[in-house]
Amino acid sequence: MPNLNQNIHVFPTKEQTGNAAGKAIETCIVNLQKIRNDIRIIFAAAPSQDAMLNYLSSSKLIDWSKITAFNMDEYIGLKPGAPQLFSSYLQRNLFSKVDLKEINTINTNHDIPNEIEQYEQLLTAAPIDIVCLGIGENGHIAFNDPPVADFNDPKTIKVVELDHACRAQQVNDGCFKTISDVPKKAITLTIPTLNNGTHLFCVVVGNKKNEAVKNTLSGIISTACPASILTKHPDCSFYFDAQAYKGI
Repeated sequence: MPNLNQNIHVFPTKEQTGNAAGKAIETCIVNLQKIRNDIRIIFAAAPSQDAMLNYLSSSKLIDWSKITAFNMDEYIGLKPGAPQLFSSYLQRNLFSKVDLKEINTINTNHDIPNEIEQYEQLLTAAPIDIVCLGIGENGHIAFNDPPVADFNDPKTIKVVELDHACRAQQVNDGCFKTISDVPKKAITLTIPTLNNGTHLFCVVVGNKKNEAVKNTLSGIISTACPASILTKHPDCSFYFDAQAYKGI
């Protein structure tokens, strides 16, 4: 059973939170690179990850030529290159700034069943070392919203229908103007795929995440709050700003 007190880090601002998470991830990567030539990392794409990714992209210690990157979810129905695509976000905030060994992103403009099959093969070719993730307003991790979350999901990656609360969050985050603009379907890595990562770093900022953080840390472990399963992981470090952690 992990010691949650040791794994919870709270900072006054979102910038400090992201920087602290970035430094911890940097240290983890550097230690792994002393013994390995291929570090496999799954990245989330959301405003909560901005400061952390900025820190990582500015690192002078990471050898990016040893890192294979994956994104963890993607909308279905947006045009290729749309700025709201998570692959576009990661390209802007990280991939264009560093020289990675390999970049693997989910392409929802291909044949979906074929894309899922090919991406699953890439993901399962070797263990995932690091997962950088957040928590949604409804407690989701990746696009595993409460109605579709499964702690024992037999799939590695799947198509899901997005919960209304999840789609509303994308408007709250400023990614879309109205909820009607937000796609209703997406492809996501499943909860077991994320939870099988060796080292997890969870960055959560903003007062709109406060209830989800409470349910994650203090509630019962249930798919009603999918992120609650993270508290069972042997090495999941949480990074919260004061607004997200308020009252806990």
